[in-house]
Parts: sequence; C-alpha cells; structure tokens
Amino acid sequence: MATIKPFNAIRPLPGLVAKVAALPYDVVSTDEAREMVKANEISFLHVDKPEIDFDQSINPHDDRVYEKARENLKAMIQKGVFVKDAAEYLYIYRLEKSGKSQKGLVTCVSIDDYTNNIIKKHENTLAPKEQDRINHVKYTNAHTGPILMAYRKNPEITAIIDEWSAENPAVYDFISDDGVAQTVWVIDNESVIKKMVELFSGVSSLYIADGHHRAAAAVKVGLMRRMENPDFTGNEGYNYFLSVIFPDDELTILEYNRVVMDLNGLMEDELIRKIGEKFDVIYRDRAPYKPVEKHTFGMYINGKWYGFRTKSGIFNEDDPVARLDVSILQNNIIAPILGISNPRTDSRIDFVGGIKGLEELERRVNSGEMKVAFSMYPTSMEDLMSIADAGQIMPPKSTWFEPKLRSGIFIHSLD
Repeated sequence: MATIKPFNAIRPLPGLVAKVAALPYDVVSTDEAREMVKANEISFLHVDKPEIDFDQSINPHDDRVYEKARENLKAMIQKGVFVKDAAEYLYIYRLEKSGKSQKGLVTCVSIDDYTNNIIKKHENTLAPKEQDRINHVKYTNAHTGPILMAYRKNPEITAIIDEWSAENPAVYDFISDDGVAQTVWVIDNESVIKKMVELFSGVSSLYIADGHHRAAAAVKVGLMRRMENPDFTGNEGYNYFLSVIFPDDELTILEYNRVVMDLNGLMEDELIRKIGEKFDVIYRDRAPYKPVEKHTFGMYINGKWYGFRTKSGIFNEDDPVARLDVSILQNNIIAPILGISNPRTDSRIDFVGGIKGLEELERRVNSGEMKVAFSMYPTSMEDLMSIADAGQIMPPKSTWFEPKLRSGIFIHSLD
C-alpha cells in the first residue's frame, strides 16, 4: 500500500511565486529558456536549466553547470525569495485552464514504494538523462521538480481535498504565462494530515504519469545516501521524493503526433496504397483531420489530409501495448512502410505534442522540413494504468500531459 509523507516545503514568497514558477526543464530548450528568463533573475529556470547562465558553448552536463544550479538556489534562499515551512505539511495544487480543473496532493512518496513496484512505471529511462538528474539532485541536495503521479480515484480523498480548498484561503493564486490558473493551499491541520496518510495507505498503487527520469534519479540518489549512511533511520529526506498525486479521472492526456522527414523512397500514391492494405481510408480533404476515437488516424501530405481506420485483425486486442494507437501506427506504417524501426533514435522522425495543434503539423510539412505528418487519438489513463499493472512498457512518446506542473513552487530538501 502507498506511503505518503508530509514535508517542510521550501516555497517562494507569495508576491514572487508568479515570477519564480517555470515550466519543467525538459519541455523547453536551452534557447527558449534563455529568452524566457530575460529580465527575470528569479525564474526557476536558473536552477533547473542553469546552462542558460553560461556562454552557449558550455556543455550542459559540465560540473560547473550543476554547481551553478546549487549556487543559484542557495542565493535565492539567502535573498528571501524562498522560505522553508516551519513544520511538515501537505499541500493542494490546482491547475485550471479552459474550464477544466485538476486538484492534486503535493507530498513526498517513498523510494521503497518505487523499488517494490507500489509506484508503477510505464516508460523505460535512458542512462544519460538519468545521470543528468542524479547530478542535479546531488549538487542541489534537493528535489526541485515534482513528479506527476496518479491513483485510481478515491471519493474520501477527493472529499477532503475539496472541503479543505473550499474552506481555507489559498497561499498562491496566479495565472502562469501559458494561461493556466495555478492555486495552492497548505494543509496544516495535524488530524487532516493524519487522515490523508491513512487513506493513502489503503491505495494499492501509484502511477508515474510524467517524470520517469526524475523519479529514477531521486531513488538512486536516495539509495546512494543510504549506502553512505548505514545507520539511517528511514525518516531522512532522501528516503522520499517530491510528487503531486492526482486522481486518474482528473488528468488530461493529449495526443502525441508524429512527423516524418521522407517517404522512404515511395511516391505519395504508393504510400496511400500500402496504408490501404491494413487501414480503410475514411476521409480525403484539405481541411485538417483530428481523430475522435481510438484506432483512427490522420495523415497530412502535399497539402491534403487523409483519415483512416484500422481493419480488423491487424493487432492483438488482448495485448495492452499492441492495442495502443501509437503501437498500431508504429507497427503498421512507421516501421514496415516508412522504414523507421526505432523511433527513439531515428533522426527521420519527430514528435509534436498535441498542445501545439494540427497547425504545427501542417507548418512542419509545408515548410519542407518534413514530408508527412500523422495525427493521433490520445492514449487514455486506463491504457497507461493497464500497461503499468501488467509490468509492460509503452512505446516512446505515447503521452503528452497538459497542463504541465510548474517547477519552483515546491522544493524538497534531502536533509
């Protein structure tokens, strides 16, 4: 059963939080981050992407970059940008955009739950990306970006979160530059905290939705600290890592579309003929085609949109990975027709988060940068949890969660 732990968050002053809070380090490029922090010396990107404070020639994995992260965080704390809560609390974090709201519990979760698979994963991690976050955690001695996690909805937990947020004033309430309303409440009542810990002890599984590399890094640093401190009690900060946990029915997954650089030597009509062997073409027009149900796909090529649906028997309905639309597209078009067997490493394919819309797919193709684009139907949370429960792994770039959690609102110290 799941273990959650209240913690002394290091948080920005209310009047500064809107300037501090930043998108996660891995959804903005270094060049984008440099633009974002102009005239904002307290943006948390100075901690999460400290290479922006160096000349462009710097290797982002140079030790000096991680040292800069530590230096920048320490300076912000010393200047009073951040303060540390006097006691261990839980927090409620609500994100709202376009009329949709999601409220999660900000807490620490156990590295033992991760190693014992109570915290379930659906994605493989890459060693270089893990090492980058390991270095960042070690140098800053902190978890600076929360892991997005989910649990199967629990009415009792939801009721407490709803009641607390309705009856108590928010400590933060601002709109980030991407138009998301960000609101935070502090749960500082010992009996309510105890009740929440008790309720989560009855939750059988937590699911990593986004942040697999940060979670893996936090766990590895925690295990290293245990080796260095054989008399550890289990209560030290490094035994836990920072997360925001949402009920599964409140999270929004957008599609993760594909663009491909060439047609693998095929002509357009040959490509369409080959696709027709396993899919029924259901749409031809110049207007964009956005799939509205599973197992349907859009394709943009040479100024035209096509829509197609899978024919029966081309995938195993009983296999939770094989029946994913990202798997169907990969196994029946991307690999056998377009010749891209490993989308994780092949430079001929790129991925476009659904937040950018179908216009971005048209732009990439119309510019000549790419030859063909595919629009997808989003993976569901039930798909994600079924795959994690089965101990299987999703194909790369299967999910795009939106809105993104902001970094810099909560920091968890390893001490």
